[in-house]
Amino acid sequence: MDYACKQISRFVHQMAPNERRTANRNAWQIGLYNININKFLIMAKRTKKEVVTGVTSAQSEQAFTDFATADARIAKINADMDVQITKIRDKYAEELEKLKVDRDAAFDVMQIYATENRDILFAKKKSVETVHGTYGFRLGTPKVEKLKGFTWDACAKLAKAFLPDYVRTTEELAKDKLLADYKDMAAETTNKLPDIGIKITQSETFYVERKTEEAEA
Repeated sequence: MDYACKQISRFVHQMAPNERRTANRNAWQIGLYNININKFLIMAKRTKKEVVTGVTSAQSEQAFTDFATADARIAKINADMDVQITKIRDKYAEELEKLKVDRDAAFDVMQIYATENRDILFAKKKSVETVHGTYGFRLGTPKVEKLKGFTWDACAKLAKAFLPDYVRTTEELAKDKLLADYKDMAAETTNKLPDIGIKITQSETFYVERKTEEAEA
């Protein structure tokens, strides 16, 4: 497999630039396909979760021991990872900040150049390709903005008068008020809930919490 990859890479480097870009894109897609196949094979090897019934008190206690041991180890590993990640972040923070400033400054220069020469650069095409990449102007998603001196409330009132098709009135169930009032809700009101097609439910979730003073090793 490695030999084949080397041969393909050597062949790609001998291609013309346009052909090379296409070949690299195809190679990336093949690599992604292989990764997905490998993930599928790994998932296929996983055993089906066994359904356990008739657990004894001793088995439950042993399970709690196993749970606490694994959970403590997970917490320790995550803590160690956080420390290492923090060290790496601190190591490169200054350089990253400087690089971001340089990148933004370079972006501004290119944008100014493109803006000042827009009629020439984009007279026949929407983008310009260079040695390092492509730049141009993209249309963003349309959005509604209010004119200076108007508020959204004023816009809505004016639209109601001149463009009523674009005014929306929303009526919805006050779920938050129902939940807030439910505990002290009168029986008469509670009995009417099915009449309006609703019920208030509260699910129960099993939990396990280990004692935090247990050694996390």
